[in-house]
Amino acid sequence: MTATTGRAGRREWIGLAVLLLPTLVLTMDMGVLFFAVPYISTTLAPSGTEQLWIMDMYSFLLAGLLITMGALGDRIGRRRLLMTGATGFIGASLLAAYADGAGQLIAARAALGIAGATVMPSTLALIRNMFHDPKQRQIALGAWGGILTTGATLGPVAGGLLLDHFWWGSVFLLAVPVMALVLVAAPVLLPEYRSPQRGGFDLLGAVLSMSAVLPLVYGVKTLAVDGWDPVAALAVPVGLLLAGAFYWRQRTAADPLLDLSLFRIRAFSGAITVNTVAMFAMMGFTLFTSQYLQLVKGMSPLTASLWSLVPSVGVGAAVGTSSALAGKVRPAAMMAGGFLIGATGFAMMTLVGADSPLALVLTAAGVLAAGTVGTMTLTAEMVVSAAPVERAGAASATSETAVELGSSLGIALLGAAGAAVYRSRLDGALPAGLDGEAARTAQDTLGGAVTVAAQLPGRLGSDLLVTARAAFTDGLHVAAVVGLVLAVGASLLAYRLMRHLPAAAPAAAETPEPATV
Repeated sequence: MTATTGRAGRREWIGLAVLLLPTLVLTMDMGVLFFAVPYISTTLAPSGTEQLWIMDMYSFLLAGLLITMGALGDRIGRRRLLMTGATGFIGASLLAAYADGAGQLIAARAALGIAGATVMPSTLALIRNMFHDPKQRQIALGAWGGILTTGATLGPVAGGLLLDHFWWGSVFLLAVPVMALVLVAAPVLLPEYRSPQRGGFDLLGAVLSMSAVLPLVYGVKTLAVDGWDPVAALAVPVGLLLAGAFYWRQRTAADPLLDLSLFRIRAFSGAITVNTVAMFAMMGFTLFTSQYLQLVKGMSPLTASLWSLVPSVGVGAAVGTSSALAGKVRPAAMMAGGFLIGATGFAMMTLVGADSPLALVLTAAGVLAAGTVGTMTLTAEMVVSAAPVERAGAASATSETAVELGSSLGIALLGAAGAAVYRSRLDGALPAGLDGEAARTAQDTLGGAVTVAAQLPGRLGSDLLVTARAAFTDGLHVAAVVGLVLAVGASLLAYRLMRHLPAAAPAAAETPEPATV
């Protein structure tokens, strides 16, 4: 059936709700483990590096495969790819929920990342298929962007609520009923779309796009957390070499996964840059905040998750303000200003200590989140409007890759910096009386130190907690300084990339592309 022209009706708006459901689950899954880290540390006893991989493997494979899956969806059908991914996500969620070792959990998180990468590109690309009127599409894209923020906020909260009543694996079961509902509703409410100009699939480019991410991140994380390692040191240049090979392949392939000419459009390249840096900052520090509330302030997961809602007030204000200013203020000014607000939040984080009042931590987190989220309100429309319709899946995937890669790198690199400082500060500073195994566990992660302290008698346990918590906040300060420098630099870069763009104005309605149901 050919899609109708003109404005979207009831079916399209209900279909939008179907698309928002998996988007919500995928973004929640990035943060749902934040409050489960202490429980996983106790139950599975992962090393510091394994703990970071448990947190990051999902996001890295998701980021590494998004461009590939976006291009695949353009060729085989965006709805079909969405439903395939939803099925895989259900199975991987069950595997993660019942994992009985760190290695199994990392493997399950990898499967979740692969499945998620087949879902996410279709959600944004199908919005373009369903909403042809520019004003309606802007509303739909705003809802999609709001769900990204909502999922990032609700993930830790949902995890905290479940952990207060069930075992840590229960946090993964949230996705099962949601994805099952998508499988039922998608064939009825969502159109199918395949590019009418389907070419060959760039399998070599697909392999290169994924293989460039993992060795680079593995090397950076391992060197930061565990110190010198020859394999990790070799992985960094290998990853860079593979990234260069991917770039060369996209320039020379007859049917590339990614249309590099899009990056010559400043609105597109600027939006990609903004997404990457903003999510790097926000998600990188969400992990620090969640651990601070639980392991430094000693809150239960439920209490910590509820307190973590406080910064969302600033996020809501930022989204509302940005929406009100859209069309009146140039994007360059909005985005540069947002990054400067985020930099203020990072600066406030450098003042946080183990004994700081809770208000300081929550205010800093709120200012940081408000500034970074405020930069992202216009980027989805910029990306979708810049791409030709037959490349919408790949272009959407590029934007989402920036979001996921930024999130992953934020957790990995800021987390690795914090972990490296933590271990360095505890080297030679642990209280006398700890045996070798207890000392290694305490020095590996703050969660391990809290677990060891609970098993030690009186003064020895309290001395360990004081020392470990001080070392953790030292790591937090170093990560905050890195974030501060990055946010200021991103402010200058965003203004330079987008200073030529006028305040957003509605475009003329476009001719709908063919779709089938």
